[in-house]
Amino acid sequence: MFKKILIANRGEIACRVIKTAKRLGIKTVAVYSEADKDARHVELADEAVLLGPAPSRESYLVADKIIAACKQTGAEAVHPGYGFLSENAAFAKRVEEEGIVFIGPKHHSIAAMGDKIASKELAAKAKVNTIPGYNNAIESAEQAVGIAKNIGYPVMIKASAGGGGKGLRVAWNDKEALEGFTSCRNEARNSFGDDRVFIEKFVEEPRHIEIQVLGDSHGNCVYLWERECSIQRRHQKVIEEAPSPFLDEKTRKAMGEQAVALARAVDYQSAGTVEFVVGKDKGFYFLEMNTRLQVEHPVTECITGLDLVEQMIRVAAGEKLAFKQQDIARNGWAIECRINAEDPFRNFLPSTGRLVKYRPPNQNMEASQPVPLDGGVRVDTGVYEGGEIPMFYDSMIAKLIVHGKDRNEAIGRMREALNGFVIRGISSNIPFQAALLAHPRFVAGDFNTGFIAEQYPKGFSSSAVPHDEPGFLLSLAAVSHRRSRERAATLTGQRRHREVRIREDFVIVLTDETGKRDQIPVAVRPIGSMFHVTLAGKTHEVAFEDNLRDIAVHGHFDGEAFCAQIERIGLGYRISHNGSSLFARVYNPRAAELEALMPFKAPPDLSKVLISPMPGLLVDVAVQPGQTVRAGERLAAIEAMKMENILFATQDCVVSEVLAKKGDSLAVDQVIIRFQ
Repeated sequence: MFKKILIANRGEIACRVIKTAKRLGIKTVAVYSEADKDARHVELADEAVLLGPAPSRESYLVADKIIAACKQTGAEAVHPGYGFLSENAAFAKRVEEEGIVFIGPKHHSIAAMGDKIASKELAAKAKVNTIPGYNNAIESAEQAVGIAKNIGYPVMIKASAGGGGKGLRVAWNDKEALEGFTSCRNEARNSFGDDRVFIEKFVEEPRHIEIQVLGDSHGNCVYLWERECSIQRRHQKVIEEAPSPFLDEKTRKAMGEQAVALARAVDYQSAGTVEFVVGKDKGFYFLEMNTRLQVEHPVTECITGLDLVEQMIRVAAGEKLAFKQQDIARNGWAIECRINAEDPFRNFLPSTGRLVKYRPPNQNMEASQPVPLDGGVRVDTGVYEGGEIPMFYDSMIAKLIVHGKDRNEAIGRMREALNGFVIRGISSNIPFQAALLAHPRFVAGDFNTGFIAEQYPKGFSSSAVPHDEPGFLLSLAAVSHRRSRERAATLTGQRRHREVRIREDFVIVLTDETGKRDQIPVAVRPIGSMFHVTLAGKTHEVAFEDNLRDIAVHGHFDGEAFCAQIERIGLGYRISHNGSSLFARVYNPRAAELEALMPFKAPPDLSKVLISPMPGLLVDVAVQPGQTVRAGERLAAIEAMKMENILFATQDCVVSEVLAKKGDSLAVDQVIIRFQ
């Protein structure tokens, strides 16, 4: 077994590898960029080596610097995590040539599966089901359109070296095929240095289901069941679960056996994942093989009880797998939600900055530790309260993982964990995740990869998510205000006859974005340790277990336990629960009368400007002063968190002035272009 390993990665996955290494008694070396000098993985490791400036191409992607760090620290092996150099065959080969062990598959296996065109040919030879398509590199957009017509729309246009949702488009007609080919080629060239693109048939109502495989250097290879990864937004996974609610045992076994056949065909020696697209008829087709540890590996760990990072390390050290196919358990149900730094209310634009508050839910599971018999909650992260979320890397803050005896228990546990996960200072996708977990079709297991696009065609709005109990959010707002008044009444130094008086009758005021106002009378009476809340002719019982200052609040509503988030903002309260949210102001009746006389301040008119929706790098300005622009035309492109975001004109207009130039670093809401 190794005495010291280097983790050639950052963030959550670096911290995850360190946990297993420590349990195995292996010393760890972290590497970091200048942007990550205060990062959590640097603190957790036994040693740390600076690689260079913040951009990954000058730090985490420089193989020479990582190999030099290994030699400098005496690290015997390198764990690449995922992303960066994890699927770079040339890097794996260099590492091996330098006498360092690569904790992952051999370079020839990575090369065979890293090229999507070659991997499909290899899969067909191994008798693995493959999708109809054109598997040679396409030279021009016109050729792409011709091929797409022959295959039949819809088609999927994919970069050969793509991954993580980059270099991938679905085209439903000639226009989309033409534009999609050009975009894929550009993204692939910029992200991977390889602009080869191919086209295949797009399976309608598809599910994305992947099989975890594990092989050693002694000819043993097994599959560790499947992961359901169909809940995706723009081809990026959002929620993953194991097992899949869609598969039957026959299909599960057939997919597992084909995945093992493919792994054996490339002499696979490590943890890897074979991805399949599965149609509504349960027909399944090979997509690609990820020759690395997956982001969603914890759900497999939960249902099998195996530590995949440990298995990777043991295989790399030359050990045999300690189990056979028939020994692999499948216990209970696990779900993972990716908690990302993005604003779901602004079309999921990246959000960077300081984590003013980071309070994960209570946890009783931990990476690299045995799974409790009753399941529980686990958080894998690389951040901490007060730390920065930089703009240079991907947007993941944490992975929230739950395990239950069945799918319904896992869903309930995840909903409660999301309600109790507090992140402030930056935006996160937690409200969106909570809404997905509460959606009837998700609960029923009735979804495919188009689920999010179908259910939220105009984007996500928390006000559009109905709550199971309409009086719940209003009751919490009313009780929170009553508790606030009780606290104010205890303050010393109040003027005689001017003391804070605690009333029982209040008025809840709700105002929408147009200024439309709604008044709801409510009465709040303390009865022992709880409050009786009467609104709309119905009385509810509410009890809190937490302090008024806490954002994540636990309690009971009509006898049922709950966890919700309550935050005082100015004169009102933001109440969030299960993806539903409202902002309520609570007044005494006279104050409500007076407040109704106040003028409504409408939001500013932004139709005459193009503003930056996120902090990022302005990589392109496509217009000039005086130019007439039609609705839908490209205006600018901003790069943030490794993704290129295109800004389009929402209406016909004429450019008055361009206030930012290519190469500028933009702040959120900075004006880029003014229109006449």
